[in-house]
Amino acid sequence: MAVEADGVPTVAVHTHVFARLARNAARVNGTPTLRQAFVPQPVVGQSAAQLRAYIEGVDPVNQRPFIQEVIDGLTAPLTEADLTGVSFERNTPRLLEPGTEADLARRFEEERWTDYLPIVLPTEERVAAMLEGTSRKPDEVVGRMRPTNYREFWEYTVEKVAVNAVMAGARPAYFPVILAMAASGMTARQSSTTSWAAPAIVNGPIRNEIGMHCGIGALGPYSHANVAIGRAHALLSQNLQGGSVIGDTYMGSIGNVHNYACTWAENEERSPWEPLHVQHGFRPEESTVTVFLGGWYVISGYGPRATWEERFRHCLAACEPYSPPILLLDPSSAQAFVERGFTKKQQVIDWCAANAVVTAREYWDDPWIQTLIKPHAVAGVEPWAGMLKAAPDAPVRKYRAQDISVVVLGGETQAAWKMVGGNFARARIMRIDDWR
Repeated sequence: MAVEADGVPTVAVHTHVFARLARNAARVNGTPTLRQAFVPQPVVGQSAAQLRAYIEGVDPVNQRPFIQEVIDGLTAPLTEADLTGVSFERNTPRLLEPGTEADLARRFEEERWTDYLPIVLPTEERVAAMLEGTSRKPDEVVGRMRPTNYREFWEYTVEKVAVNAVMAGARPAYFPVILAMAASGMTARQSSTTSWAAPAIVNGPIRNEIGMHCGIGALGPYSHANVAIGRAHALLSQNLQGGSVIGDTYMGSIGNVHNYACTWAENEERSPWEPLHVQHGFRPEESTVTVFLGGWYVISGYGPRATWEERFRHCLAACEPYSPPILLLDPSSAQAFVERGFTKKQQVIDWCAANAVVTAREYWDDPWIQTLIKPHAVAGVEPWAGMLKAAPDAPVRKYRAQDISVVVLGGETQAAWKMVGGNFARARIMRIDDWR
């Protein structure tokens, strides 16, 4: 920590449910004896009296008075173990010892290198074939990734990404898409207790070149390319960021089925509007993949019908305040919006932003908003500073327009739509063509 580097003694304070994660994070960052104290969970939403009781009570992890734990941590001299620390080899062997297919498959499962579905064993020949899908050198660094902001980054090469692409059953033609997703640094196995996933949208000519599916069943398992690319991203996220181990590097309380595979293609040819990548400054002939942090919720509906405005307002109100929606519209649903005067996609986005409204009390009561947004409001950052001053029953907007996305996909068998959590402000658009 910066204050420690300046010679200021520091004790890290966590809630007790994160004891294992906090201690492991300290260990993998080379400071296994980092002085830490713990209070009970929860903290958000507790009264001042309840919080004071935490401070005046017993540390539930160290089983000593909390205040004494803090005082000792700040005043006790550093020991030899404190000064020595620890370092780790942040790498794995390039090759395993030969074995039977069954033995190797079992080894991969026991080492937690798989998603517990059968994999394609990444032999040297198969990895070499995958590398034919790019002009980049095998030892070139693609990017860095970590399961949470509080752990160290792991660095990975083109060859390591290829290994995971092979395991997922991908084909060399898909490899530039997978490399672009890996280069984003966006993990599909985020460790947050909120159980995030990483929805990804592919745009441009590569969709058709490699057989991605964006028609009937666009979100389902009806295209080898869609599923294999999404699975490859999930596997490389697990294996190249230092793991995704329950209670250690993964803390998602409920979990998320989208962690298996969550890559979709936009049906640009049937959309009445510009596609996602063109909306954000790319040319139609460029191929891109947009990787979101999201996938927390899915809300479905039909229309727009006669009461669409009321239905949309209800659904937007139900969307998580910290995770604005990606609005996925079937082409027939998008066309129906056009017929109602929404000739530009931005009009739909602006309508959603203006109508995603809750009371100030409800907005600020959300734990993620209290933890991650309220500090910005207190610091005077708009629009949140103004919202913090609103009366409890006053209506406030949950989302900024720039945080909401609209994507057209589906096969026009029904005017359906879905809202899937995915904040564009935290997404990354990557040029796939850079990785050919």
